[in-house]
Amino acid sequence: MAPPAKRHDLTQGPIGRTLLLFALPTLGSNILQSLNGSINSIWVGRFLGEQALAATSNANIIMFLMFSAVFGFGMAATILIGQSMGRHDVEAARRAFGSAIGLVMTGAVLIAILGWAFAPQILHLLATPGEAQAMALAYLRVIFFGLPFSMLGVLIQMSLRGTGDSITPLWFMLLSVIIDAGLNPLLIEGIGPFPRMGIAGSATATLIAGLVSSFGLLIYVYARDLPVRLRGQELRYLIPEGALIRTIVAKGLPMGAQMLVMSTAGLSMVGLVNRLGVDTAAAYAVSQQLWTYIQMPAMAIGVAVSSMAAQNIGAGKWERVNAITRSGLIYNTAITLVVIGAIILFDRPVMALFVGSDSPAIPIARHIQLLASWTFLMFGATMVLFSTVRANGATVPPLIILAITLFPIRFGFALLGQRWIGHDALWLAFPIGSACSLTLAALYYRYGRWRSEVLVVPPLPEEAEEHAHATSEPAGRLQPNG
Repeated sequence: MAPPAKRHDLTQGPIGRTLLLFALPTLGSNILQSLNGSINSIWVGRFLGEQALAATSNANIIMFLMFSAVFGFGMAATILIGQSMGRHDVEAARRAFGSAIGLVMTGAVLIAILGWAFAPQILHLLATPGEAQAMALAYLRVIFFGLPFSMLGVLIQMSLRGTGDSITPLWFMLLSVIIDAGLNPLLIEGIGPFPRMGIAGSATATLIAGLVSSFGLLIYVYARDLPVRLRGQELRYLIPEGALIRTIVAKGLPMGAQMLVMSTAGLSMVGLVNRLGVDTAAAYAVSQQLWTYIQMPAMAIGVAVSSMAAQNIGAGKWERVNAITRSGLIYNTAITLVVIGAIILFDRPVMALFVGSDSPAIPIARHIQLLASWTFLMFGATMVLFSTVRANGATVPPLIILAITLFPIRFGFALLGQRWIGHDALWLAFPIGSACSLTLAALYYRYGRWRSEVLVVPPLPEEAEEHAHATSEPAGRLQPNG
């Protein structure tokens, strides 16, 4: 057996350097994941056309919606794991991981079954263009089939980051991208011995990549004896503990709801965009591909801030938490500015990769970028602030803030503003909503009571019983019987 891997302690060393070294592999994973989606969209757009590209865009947003329903539990477990590692309590970290696996995998299987069954109705509610519905259905159903395997891999990666390890998830993301991007054209076009599957081939390539990556990661965790591995008696942790599940659900539901709010807000915007025709829908799909790169620094830095803050809170090092947040805000602003500038400078050749240089969608997409891409500076700062307060279990206030700013403010402006400024209201709604989110998030971070939250892994039932006896019968413990 390989020697045990060194544990990653995020409570020591210079804060800025530690945060950056943790965030960069996470950013690399995000870049690979987004690059994979972009490459797949290029294959679909070039081989199958704008209608197929619009179909995959609609299907992927729905997939994100379904994925969000169980994702919050994984986030809650990651925070519990991080705080447990900060207290050097590996057993508690493993218990949190085991209960999360049992809970999330059950939910993923249920959602996959329901999603497969009701995919046509979901696409209809989304107002997917009629010419794209058949392709979107074929693509979506294959993706739903692979949801449990994808969730397994994502949960293991999240848990490893909770222990302070952001390198291992990077390598297995690279493996997944190589398989997915390589198989996509082979299965779409039926090259060589592979069957010609059209748009379903793109989804099948993603399914195969998820299977190989998830089970490969699981094998690696055991081969390297990483902190989240479960052996022997520890396998009972896969049966969710009542007290622990209550903690995970209480914190995970609001975080999952935050993802649902964001994804349903995205669906609502897609519904408005789809009514403007296939060219605008394709332009919006291309814009979303570029936005994934712009928001990647914020997501990576948010993960790093959350993991670092959780470990330091668990270790009782509160003096480091504010410094972690400040470093996160500085890094996010600097890196996001560079990415936005680069994308705006080179947007036309990049967009041409998806739909061809003569597509009528390109001028529309460029206009969308100029109006809306700057919103991600504010989005990133909001995510950093939310990541810190979530690291101590404060999950409801961020949910309320997002619900207010994404629906009454952003969607309301997009819907009603078209009466006065036309279709540009859809794109200007993004920076307006993000400015409101950042303002409210900063106020809560400064004045909210999130620092008083208490988030710990509850003791095992037998340990709680022993503790109760110890505290209620001290004399019996101190004196021998008879």
